[in-house]
Amino acid sequence: MTISKLIGTVGLWGLGLCATAQIGTSVNRAPNVVVILADDLGYGDLSCYGHPTIRTPHLDQMAAEGMRFTQFYVGANVCTPSRAALLTGRLPIRYGLTGGTGVFFPNSAGGLPTSETTLAAALKGAGYQSAIIGKWHLGHLPQFMPLNHGFDYYFGVPYSNDMIPQVNKRNPPLPLYRNNEIIETAPNQDELTKRYTDEAVAFIERNKNKPFFLYYASNFPHVPLHASAKFKGKSERGLYGDVVAELDWSVGQILEALKVAGIDENTLVIFTSDNGPWLLKKKEGGSAGLLFEGKGSAYEGGMRVPMLAWWPGTIKANTINTALATTMDIFPTVAKLTDTKLPKGRVYDGVDMLPLLQGAADGNRDVVIYYHRSEVYAIRKGPWKAHFTTKPSYSREPAKTHPVPLLYNLLEDPSEKYNVNEQYPDIVADLNEELEKHRATVVQVPSQLEAKIDK
Repeated sequence: MTISKLIGTVGLWGLGLCATAQIGTSVNRAPNVVVILADDLGYGDLSCYGHPTIRTPHLDQMAAEGMRFTQFYVGANVCTPSRAALLTGRLPIRYGLTGGTGVFFPNSAGGLPTSETTLAAALKGAGYQSAIIGKWHLGHLPQFMPLNHGFDYYFGVPYSNDMIPQVNKRNPPLPLYRNNEIIETAPNQDELTKRYTDEAVAFIERNKNKPFFLYYASNFPHVPLHASAKFKGKSERGLYGDVVAELDWSVGQILEALKVAGIDENTLVIFTSDNGPWLLKKKEGGSAGLLFEGKGSAYEGGMRVPMLAWWPGTIKANTINTALATTMDIFPTVAKLTDTKLPKGRVYDGVDMLPLLQGAADGNRDVVIYYHRSEVYAIRKGPWKAHFTTKPSYSREPAKTHPVPLLYNLLEDPSEKYNVNEQYPDIVADLNEELEKHRATVVQVPSQLEAKIDK
């Protein structure tokens, strides 16, 4: 039974989430979904997560009107595999987005395999219009671009804003696409956030009378930092704070557009980040707050990120949720909401987090896997995290393997300061078993990240 039929029959979704009549529209329908993904934003970079000088009033309001997660994770500690995990609900190790350089570059020959089903592709069968605004970074060759992965509309750049091609001279400095056409070869990055916002608002307006999925993947606050004249020089945190403040404004514009269109009560909005802060960039990078380390590491600062969920009338306002959840959980959650069948014949690493959005203290997940490239560096189960291998982010030091894994109780020690493996050998043994159970589900496939285009 579809959601629309279920609404018409009983007036409630069988999952306990209330259906709401649309203001300014004539019929009830399946919910819209908006996922807003920041780039390299740290756990501690929003004022609602405790930053003392970065002001984020729109995101703070989003948190006040919705749910703020405190233990939310990404599927990888750098952007290419992290974005793939979000869109597929699966760990990148399962389809070759691991190893090599860790991410795609302008001279990369690979991309997200077309055998993978993205959330956008899955929603096509449910009658959704889907758009990606912003950074793709899952392969820039034609066969890997968004319109070949289920999206109906694309406006943005194919990789990170610092990736100026050196080896592959056939590419422009930073191509800006509309659908499959390059419309500019060196866009003014100071204006990108505003342009992305305008595109997102226009997409909402065009599709307000039909269900849609909007994936807004900002380039920022990834280095190099860019902000428009309206925001530049305004934050006490310097240029990084300016950039985050403009991203905050952008989120506010999107939420306002949903309200103006009369579809805010029929739209689930999720805001999160692709990984932790790029600490190597010092003041131009962000902060993980009390969490240790950042982007490129398997410590908490590299893979635990801010996450806000907003759905007026459905998600209880001003809720803090401390349960475990990940970006991979978005796919099965939206599939459940939209009565969309998950493709069969594959292992999913995401789980339905609807119980959490309904306010449950515990969801359907108690294990988190921390990959670094092609290896499991750590596993969390409940409050306990075991590090089998450790390596500082972007360090030339070799990785250090621990015959007896380091053990931390993250509820008591979120900064991972106090190794307690000697006190809890039974917990260490249990986490070793979890590692073996996970490994048994993984079939190695060739890395898509290692193939390069000839000069």
